[in-house]
Amino acid sequence: MDKLNRIIALDIGDKRIGVAFSDPFGLFVSQTALILRNTDKAALDEIENYCKTYNVQKILVGVPYNMDGTLGFQAKKNLDFISPLKGKYEMIYWDERLTSFQAEEILKKQKVKYTKNKGLVDIKSACIILEDYLGEQK
Repeated sequence: MDKLNRIIALDIGDKRIGVAFSDPFGLFVSQTALILRNTDKAALDEIENYCKTYNVQKILVGVPYNMDGTLGFQAKKNLDFISPLKGKYEMIYWDERLTSFQAEEILKKQKVKYTKNKGLVDIKSACIILEDYLGEQK
């Protein structure tokens, strides 16, 4: 991995997209964001803006596989959504089963009230996806 390029991780939902960025050296999560998915074009434009601003070369896409490992309806929707960026960036598809549950458990332990702000769960899920990926790269 080029040590000066960040990785962006996406937890794609129908209403929101949780975003996490690696540090330039690809060692840890350095910052996060939330994209409101008002339209697909606007959301994709925002992802591309982040990629340009932070010199992103790899997009880590959380894919919610079914428990048996197959692609379900939501997984296919996520892959269709991100497909316009294929070819512009290296795409890495990452199994994100149960990350929302993990994120909620972490937020509960931190005593963060997330029930009225589901964006916090999306952001934390993106962090978990990126942390899992970075952990496997070491």
